[in-house]
Amino acid sequence: MIGFLGEFEVTLDAKGRFLLPAGFKKQLAGDAATQFVINRGTEQCLVLYPKQTWDPIFTKVSMLNDFDPKVRTFRRYFLNGATQMELDSASRLLLPKALMEYAGLEKDIVLVSAVDKIEIWDVIKYKQFFESFSPESYSILANDVMGGNNGQHN
Repeated sequence: MIGFLGEFEVTLDAKGRFLLPAGFKKQLAGDAATQFVINRGTEQCLVLYPKQTWDPIFTKVSMLNDFDPKVRTFRRYFLNGATQMELDSASRLLLPKALMEYAGLEKDIVLVSAVDKIEIWDVIKYKQFFESFSPESYSILANDVMGGNNGQHN
């Protein structure tokens, strides 16, 4: 299983390309180092999945009950804009324009580890996210998620 660590600020060029940081590339091996799927995130960011992380998610989504209206709505939203991509010879990825618009990406972006995928945020929006969250709020959230009977890591 892939497990990312790190946070890297990078710059988009005029065509919407960015260099995949060496810190993330070192955490990938084989085809996972070049084959990706990019998609909208649940917040106003993009999510970059190595192909081997995306495939089981896509399989699970494809097996959901197509007769359930919630499933159809979820699929439309989740798969809308999902795009296969490959690193070019200079280790760059080209972001689709529609996805850049969704996430409000223009020039300065931050790539953030999200366990087995990478979130792509506008630098200012990412900083605002953390500025709006106090250490006390984080402490309560950490306890709710990781403490007690909810988390496996006690």
